[in-house]
Amino acid sequence: MTQGLDGLGERLADYKRKREFAKWRAVYTISATTPSALAIRANAEGLASYAALCQAHGIVPIVEPEILIDGDHTIEQCAVASENVLHALFHSLFKHKVKLEYIVLKPSMVISGKKCATQATTEVVAKQTISILRRTVPAAVPTINFLSGGQSPEAATANLNAMNQLPGNPWNISYSYARALQDYCMKTWQGETKNVASAQNIFLERSRLNSLASVGKYTKELEKEKSTA
Repeated sequence: MTQGLDGLGERLADYKRKREFAKWRAVYTISATTPSALAIRANAEGLASYAALCQAHGIVPIVEPEILIDGDHTIEQCAVASENVLHALFHSLFKHKVKLEYIVLKPSMVISGKKCATQATTEVVAKQTISILRRTVPAAVPTINFLSGGQSPEAATANLNAMNQLPGNPWNISYSYARALQDYCMKTWQGETKNVASAQNIFLERSRLNSLASVGKYTKELEKEKSTA
């Protein structure tokens, strides 16, 4: 489980002078025996305690329960783990009196493990993810900003787009990607000053595609236009 609650209140008092948001990440693996009930419960309590402390100091908590994409698990196994994790998380947030209107949820998508023989399609990922979210995440949560979790930039964008094309979502559904935004940019830059402008353009273009996906207006043809531009 993620640790670090000791002295967090004092640190937050200092952080408040420097920033408005904080993030706490808890990681879960999928195997025949994990995530265990103990790990789910302990991390839910840690995330909820952190969120309550943040709100007490006027800081918006980004709550990040990440189910790792590593492994050979099926999307169905990921759905079960995701539902258990999110159910426990929101139960703990309620117990700690966290105001859901003032959090950012940063979960992983419901997706097949990297080594799974059968990789779920974009449409299945979107439907499975939204289905689990509707079962577990109250409509009071204003925004769900997904992590990319090791997906390719194209897959992360396409999956986000497909979720935003499903009707009736009560939350804003957007992205908080790291690797899926930075991967091509960093590979282009390579620490060389001469590559800075090209790397910046690639980063800007990837951001534009994800912004389109966050309102359901991305298409795969835009990737082709980018590659031939």
